[in-house]
Amino acid sequence: MQKTDWNTLSDEDFRSQVRAFFHANYPEHLRYPKTRLRWVQVKDWYLTLSKQGWLAPAWPQKYGGMGLTPPKLLIFMEELELHGIGRAPDMGIVMVGPLLIQHGTEEQKAYYLPKILSGEHVWCQGDSEPNAGSDLASLRTEAVLDGDHFIVNGQKTWTSLAQDATHIFMLVRTDKKAKKQEGISFLLAETSTPGVELRPIRNLAGHEEFCETFLRDVRVPAANIVGELNRCWTIAKALLSFERIGIGGPKQSQYAMARLEELALQLGLTEDQGFMDTYARYKLDVLDHAALYERFVDQVRRGETLGSDVSMLKIVGTENYQKISQLLVETAGSAGGLVGDVDIGGESFDWLTSYYNARPATIYGGSNEIQRNILSSQVLGLPS
Repeated sequence: MQKTDWNTLSDEDFRSQVRAFFHANYPEHLRYPKTRLRWVQVKDWYLTLSKQGWLAPAWPQKYGGMGLTPPKLLIFMEELELHGIGRAPDMGIVMVGPLLIQHGTEEQKAYYLPKILSGEHVWCQGDSEPNAGSDLASLRTEAVLDGDHFIVNGQKTWTSLAQDATHIFMLVRTDKKAKKQEGISFLLAETSTPGVELRPIRNLAGHEEFCETFLRDVRVPAANIVGELNRCWTIAKALLSFERIGIGGPKQSQYAMARLEELALQLGLTEDQGFMDTYARYKLDVLDHAALYERFVDQVRRGETLGSDVSMLKIVGTENYQKISQLLVETAGSAGGLVGDVDIGGESFDWLTSYYNARPATIYGGSNEIQRNILSSQVLGLPS
């Protein structure tokens, strides 16, 4: 396939080409999915992107990516959201791949990267633990060197779509005597390895997007360590910063506000002063969030490293989403507890999906309480 330097296009031309491709190729029935898509649902789209060479927009072209600069990458991501493209199992693309490109050996790059692009390897994330979620440095999963293998024992939780994954990347403790931010390593393993047990977690909506992962005497080749032994905390923090701008965008709240406005129109609430006061306050909060998001996006466009203050995005975005989804349910009145699509005035509404999705949002990606502590100590310099 002939490589195109997408960065030479104007932003307008690039956006137009991306939008046209998504419109022509993305399955209509998968637009704006209400739950995370499973591999069997989205595999064909994943392979379509792979064939186009668009599966890994941020990877350098020499490794099979698009090689997009930050401004072009943001346009690509915006068009994904605007078209309602469901998130595929993408841990290999957004986390494992960039990590290997920067810190992996040549052998690791040659083996893993092509298999991520081909869909042969599907990855899940093994970071959080039952007592080490927001405070990952407290993790207890242990990897002990035994010859040319590590023996891994421990438990991970909130392992998104692990039931579809062929591989898992894990933060593991390889030096119990070191300080808690030290002695941690980054390890790659196959989920089919004896001793790996995946148990789906059913949420309130009846979906199984997450799993808990049990590791009992799992033998992993020592060659599967990425980066230096006992020195991966810097890697972990870089991944978390990227995750927080990824989950800190305003699109969820903007979509929920649009649905709230549609519902209010159907119910004739635009003349209700009490409702409109609340609506206006939430609308302004979402506009403030969008402006804050653009501030951090500008940093990315300039090629600057995101600092600890990016935690503001996660706090503002998730708390806005929660209160808007709560108001949606309350506004629906007696129909607010109905599951699935509900017809009101010829319009279809599903407020409980937003409500359920919003409940854990202040916890995942580092709980908001922890994010406030980070802002307090690392941004404002207040005593802990």
